[in-house]
This record gives sequence, C-alpha cells and structure tokens, in this order.
Amino acid sequence: MVWLLVLIPLLLAVAAVLIPSGRLRPWLVPFGGLIQVVLVVFAISSENVSGFQGWLLLDPLGKLVLLFISVLFFICSLYVPGYLSLRAERPTRLFCACLLSMLGMMTLMTLSHHLGLMWVAMEATTLASAPLLLFNSSTRSLEATWKYLLIGSVGIALALLGSFFLAYASLYEGLESTLQFDDLIKLAPHLSKPWLHAAFVLLLVGYGTKMGLAPMHTWKPDAYGEAPGLVGALLAGGVTSCAFLAILRFYSLCVASGEAAFAREIFIFSGILSMVVAAVFMIRQRDFKRMLAYSSVEHMGILVLGIGVGGLATYGALLHLLTNGLTKGVLFLSAGNIHRAFGSKLTDDVRGAIRRVPMSGALFLAGFLAITGSPPFGPFISEFTILNGAIGSGKFVVAALFLLLLAIVFVGMGSTVLRVTQGTPSTPATATDFRESPRFVIPILLFLGMSLLLGLYIPPQLESLLKNAALFVENGV
Repeated sequence: MVWLLVLIPLLLAVAAVLIPSGRLRPWLVPFGGLIQVVLVVFAISSENVSGFQGWLLLDPLGKLVLLFISVLFFICSLYVPGYLSLRAERPTRLFCACLLSMLGMMTLMTLSHHLGLMWVAMEATTLASAPLLLFNSSTRSLEATWKYLLIGSVGIALALLGSFFLAYASLYEGLESTLQFDDLIKLAPHLSKPWLHAAFVLLLVGYGTKMGLAPMHTWKPDAYGEAPGLVGALLAGGVTSCAFLAILRFYSLCVASGEAAFAREIFIFSGILSMVVAAVFMIRQRDFKRMLAYSSVEHMGILVLGIGVGGLATYGALLHLLTNGLTKGVLFLSAGNIHRAFGSKLTDDVRGAIRRVPMSGALFLAGFLAITGSPPFGPFISEFTILNGAIGSGKFVVAALFLLLLAIVFVGMGSTVLRVTQGTPSTPATATDFRESPRFVIPILLFLGMSLLLGLYIPPQLESLLKNAALFVENGV
C-alpha cells in the first residue's frame, strides 16, 4: 500500500509523457487523482502503513495531511481537461506529467519519516511544480519561475544545514547518530539543547521558505500571480501543507526534548509577522492574483500562530490547514476564470466580474467572505478555535493582535475584491471569447461546498483524524 501511494502517480506521469494523444492525455490527471483518493481512504483505514524499514510511515498527522492533499488534487484535476482545451496552443505533455509527479512527491513527503528522504521529497515537489509556473511562457512567468527556484533553493539549503545540525545534536552528546524521526524522538531528551535550538531555527527558516512565511515569502507574489489558477491552488494548499508538515515534525522533536516553549515563542512571532506583512501589502492591491499570494502569507502565519499558542489552538490550526486550502481552491480557480474573461488581472481593467462571468464572479466574492473568516464557512470555525485557544491560555495580547490583523486584512482584501466583482464590464472585456461552462464552475462549487460543510458540520471520521493529529503534535509522539 505504501509504495502504491507513491508509485501510481509517478507511473501515470510517465504515461502522460508517452501517450501521443493530446485529447486523452489531460484525462490521466483526474484519473490519477481519483485512484489516489481511493488508495488514501484505504490507507487511512488501515492500522499499519509503513515500508522501507521505517523510512516510510503513515502516522496520525500524515493521515490528515495526505487525505487533504489527495482531495485537493482530485478536485483541481477535474478542472484540467477543460482548462487545457482552452490552451490548445500550449503543449500539454509536460504539464500533465508535472502535475502527476507533483502528486507523487507530495505523497512521499507526507509518508517520509527520515530527514534525508523528506528533504529530497520536498525539493522534488518544488522541481516538479516549477515547469507549471512557466506554462504561459511569458517574460513575467519566466522571472517568477526563476525566483521560485532561486529562493526555494536557498531555503532548502538551510533546511539541509538544519538537518545536519540536528544529527550533530546527538553526536555532540555521544549518542548514536540517526536521521529517522522515530529514533530521534526517543533520543530527544538527551540531545544537545544549543544544537537542537540552532537546528530548529534553520529548519523553520528553510521549510518556512517553502511554506511562504514572512520574510521568506518573496517568491509567492510573482509565482502565484503568474501561475495558472489550478497551479496556484495546488501551491497554496498542497506544497505549503507539505512544508508545514515538515515543520510540525521538527516541532515534535522539541516537544519530546522538553523545549516546546522555545519553539512556541518563535512560532507566535513568525505568525504575527506574517500576518502583519500580508495586511500591509494587501491594502490597495491592484493585482487580484498577487492579492491571493499575500492572503496565503497571512494564513501560513495563522497556522504557525495556532501551533505556537498550543492546546485547543493546535486543533484549530490543523482544521485551518483544511479550511484554508479548500477556500483557496475557490479563490484561485474563480480568479483564473475572471482573468481569462477579462484578459487582465489588474483592478484598473477588471470591473463587473459578476456581470461578465456571473458564477465565477459570485464564487470569487463568496471565497473572499469565506477566507476572511465570515460565518458560516470553515475558516470562521478554525480561526475562532485559534482565538478561543489564545484567550483560554491567557495570551490576551496575541488574541488582540490576531483580531486586529484579521480586521485589517478584511478591509484591504475587500476593497480589491469589490472593485473586481462590482461595476460594469468594459467593452474589451465583453468581447473576449471565454464563456463559463459547468467544467469551469463545478470544481469551484465543490471546493466552496466542502468549505461550507466544515463550517456547519465536521464528519465524525474527520473529527477523529483531527483530534488524533492534534494529540500527535502536542505530545511529540
């Protein structure tokens, strides 16, 4: 089972390269996404999914993240055939192969219980996603791809250095050196504290770069702004979740070593900083796709802030991982439809989206309300849980800053969204060829429906996964 989860997407990626039919090739992506969801459901229901002498293991945290990534990819994959039919001038072989390879590497990331293998999986995910940013073959997309690779390479190099520091933390104390997480957890109380602290900071900066935490977020505005909408959704919901998972694994080591307080203080600072940076750059933002990038920076900050607060907020952060990713699917796919309808992503050119593309415009507006924490959508429940955890633990200043920054983001993001959706479309906008159809709207409705469901009702099976994952993070085992 553990090998099938990784190998099937990779084999389908090879098939996408070999199949000569341009019409058949795009359908491999939703086919692979469906198979992956089925396999993941079976894997989650199994008690022991492991392999490669413990290097691969599906633990409670991995189960939650893997299920989310599989569902996110499958819904995005439903958008692929219709999208590629509009881009007949662009070659699809590399695009489809990279999407499926990205799924395989994100899966490997969730299963990895070895520092080296996890590092390789994270970098492979980056390399698989880079050609997707270049799909439009414009000067700006080329610049965005190089920035994504360059900044990501610096981040992954720091993560590798942090891994070395972590290994040396055991050698320094005369212990057996190991890179397997299960062994490191057992050794955690005896690791050298200074070397462990240094390793955690480097690993947070390294994987935080992939996650898009401020100030390591500078690749996001360009990458999200130039990537196709479905790629932006996978980056904002999938790749960032993998990086967050890596950070949580290292946080578990700090918990097991008795250094949780040290890590939590850094998490709270990083979370508040990311929210501040996002709030500043979201005000009067003229590019609505870049606005979504800064929204992602904000919500990455919310994730680490919740872990930093701890207790109930840890559960809220893991729930927010789901609700944020699903709602980002609404925003990125609807933004992609609006971009194609108007031929621009600047608010000076895009007005009256609800009139030009009624479904996409309305869904974009609904996605804004959801992502900014408006009830009854899922992000409201997860953010309220984090706030409740902060107040319950006596962190009143953190709670006040959290509310203030959420309010600033709501106002800043709202002004851009309302300029896009309201008003009268220009004559050039109404003359474009793009027209809405079910294949471009159904995936967005699925994302919005799931976000709404999590705001009204969390299924018992998912509730169990969330609680088990939260306990796993809090206890370090």
